[in-house]
Formats: sequence, structure tokens, C-alpha cells
Amino acid sequence: MNHFRPLAETPETVTLSRRDYEALIAAAEDRIDHHAIDEQEAREAALGKDAARADYLPGPLVDRLLAGESAIRIWREHRGLTLTALAEMASVSVSYLSEIESGRKPGSAAAIRAVANALRLPMEDLT
Repeated sequence: MNHFRPLAETPETVTLSRRDYEALIAAAEDRIDHHAIDEQEAREAALGKDAARADYLPGPLVDRLLAGESAIRIWREHRGLTLTALAEMASVSVSYLSEIESGRKPGSAAAIRAVANALRLPMEDLT
């Protein structure tokens, strides 16, 4: 790691050169990235690669999400479920689920939670 030279110090602050500051930020970001990689590798070792990556979306599906398509539709298709099957699993009507997917209705919090549980996802992934 670099050795940083303070330009000035007080009991509350340390002043660094722009170069030292940017190097310090880059080093911190690298540590965070390496930690995330280590956690994922440990998860894959514990669960197996396929199981650990089961909730990853392939690039084309991520593109659809970014384009604004319904997250419920994308995850439903990714899980290989029909609209009817997901509606049954979530205990909501097919027509209501269809309206949520198409954006005609926002869906109640309870319905979104039930769909998220059926898809084995955190609710935040669908909102």
C-alpha cells in the first residue's frame, strides 16, 4: 500500500494531496471489491456454483429490466413459470397478476410480497 504524506494535520482533520486522496479512495474501493469477491467465492464453495448463481439474471434479462419491463414478468420467465402457475403459487388471481405485470395496476404490498415469496426473491427485487 502507498505511504501517504499529510500536507497538514489538526486534531480533527488531515489534508492530503489530490493524488494521495484518490489513491486512498481507490485502495478502499479495491478492498470492498475484493471482499465481495471473497464472499461470493465462499458462497459458491458452500452451495456449489450452480446453486449460488441460480438468482443471477443473464445479460439479456438485465437489459429488459433496465428498459423498464416488469420485474415480475422477467423473474417469472427466468424461473420457467407460467402466469397461471405463479398466480397459483402466490395465491392471487391470474387476471390480477397479469394487470400487475402489464403495469395496469401497481399491486398491493401483500400481493407483491406473495409473488416475491413464490419467486424466492426479496420484495425489493420486484419494486
